[in-house]
Amino acid sequence: MKGHHQQSSVLSALSKEQLIPIASIDDICADYIGNSKPFIRFLIEDQHINGKAIAKTLSYEFGYPYIQLTNFDTNLVPEGVRNEKLITKHNALPLFLRGKVLFVAMSDPTNIDALEEIQFNTGFSTELVLTDEQGLQNCIEKVLEDESDALDITDIDAAELSGLEVQEENQEDDSTNDKDDAPIVVFINKILLDAIKKGASDLHFEPYEKAFRIRFRIDGILSEIARPPVSLSSRMAARLKVMSKLDIAERRVPQDGRIKLALSKKKSIDFRVSTLPTMWGEKIVMRILDSSSAMLGIDMLGYEAEQKEIYMSALDQPQGMILVTGPTGSGKTVSLYTGLNILNTPERNISTAEDPVEINLEGINQVQINNRAGLTFPSALRSFLRQDPDIVMVGEIRDLETAEISIKAAQTGHLVLSTLHTNSAAETLTRLLNMGVPSYNVASSVTIIIAQRLARRLCPKCKTEETLTEEQLVEQGFPHEKLSEIKLFKAVGCEQCTGGYKGRVGIYEVIKISPEISSIIMAGGNSLDIAAQCQKEGYNNLRQSGLIKAMNGMTSLKEVNRVTSA
Repeated sequence: MKGHHQQSSVLSALSKEQLIPIASIDDICADYIGNSKPFIRFLIEDQHINGKAIAKTLSYEFGYPYIQLTNFDTNLVPEGVRNEKLITKHNALPLFLRGKVLFVAMSDPTNIDALEEIQFNTGFSTELVLTDEQGLQNCIEKVLEDESDALDITDIDAAELSGLEVQEENQEDDSTNDKDDAPIVVFINKILLDAIKKGASDLHFEPYEKAFRIRFRIDGILSEIARPPVSLSSRMAARLKVMSKLDIAERRVPQDGRIKLALSKKKSIDFRVSTLPTMWGEKIVMRILDSSSAMLGIDMLGYEAEQKEIYMSALDQPQGMILVTGPTGSGKTVSLYTGLNILNTPERNISTAEDPVEINLEGINQVQINNRAGLTFPSALRSFLRQDPDIVMVGEIRDLETAEISIKAAQTGHLVLSTLHTNSAAETLTRLLNMGVPSYNVASSVTIIIAQRLARRLCPKCKTEETLTEEQLVEQGFPHEKLSEIKLFKAVGCEQCTGGYKGRVGIYEVIKISPEISSIIMAGGNSLDIAAQCQKEGYNNLRQSGLIKAMNGMTSLKEVNRVTSA
């Protein structure tokens, strides 16, 4: 009966727009009995009603937004919600996340069971958007095809993977693939696959006099993974150098290379490789370059609502400078590229100068700095300004010359994004002044400053509540008025996480340069004066933002103390 009522409500809506005669409603319902097709598809294929007309009519009658999926980028569908069984069962496709709301495309607005089941399985609240049946089918097929092509790394055999790599290597390197080195090849492949599975960001191969160890950096923390025999260190270094297209005969100077590890026809992982001669051999560090991190979307990075609003507002400006600051490995590049991804439209010319280029993004002109060849940050920037740019990204402002050109670009109608290595937003402004940039240039060009850190995210499966006294909470910096509401959690550890943590979340200090802050800069004020004014204007510093994350149960107080000063 429930199904009959849903079908009748759809048909009644269509009859209002004269897509079907009102007298045909009962006959169409009777014809559908026993049919296995989704009802909207049945109307299109068996009753010959126009699919787009159905979608637009139901959108109007039921009050749901209408979306066309013709050019929808299926890469936007979050990995965790691509449940083939649910998608095909309900003819419903989760499209994208906005905060904690998952938008689901369907052609039948009466299928509330689909929304409830998707909500139960994903943990996100759901919102329905209506689309035409054909567009929905095309999109579902593409998503499921991509999902079947996406490789489950757990199924990859490290011994088989060597064939993919050898095909990319030069013929003269074949000598390294003799029978003696076959175990080395398989072992290296296994280490690389383990790193990808565990979500490592870096791999360290470290030779010592009587030991050889391999460490992974997972969620910002280094941990030892293996201790192969020390006698294998030189052969493993040689294998990694062959894969990176480096000179295996040169062991006296550092070298930099890159590996593209093909896991399947459509899936590959890039590694940046750096070698360093040490007392007992070459230390090799590999950085896993993950282009998908730029596609996370700003809602996934951890900005508070007002911080996100400031950042998005700055991205909307036609000119000015956005500076992101923090130590190495604090997620500055991902923050910048998330912004660039938002700005990356056909109407804009975007150029970046980086050392090195870590994230590949189509539609953005990326330049790899090469100091030996004379391609420096200043020379790249000068070239950009002759290439009709709208947006310029400078990997890092390291010297006065780069700073001056960047500021000049920001003052002449360009939006400039860049990074500096400082500890806070206030220190970023004084660093520019100390470099020799005139205070009036800093005050007139810098739009916002984002200082950030990455804290490990608590595992939702095993985190437990932590109890602190009111005195301890006040000592840590929690606001007095919220002491009774504060609920903190601590890490425990289970099979699904690493030491009680799984993934990372950003902690941010986002400062918009106000007229008052500009006045302090112009008057030669120091970082303490600027920080005091930021507090006066209500901007949270890194510590305060970290405590908010702890109060929200995202991370532990111990982790906040690790990445921010008390």
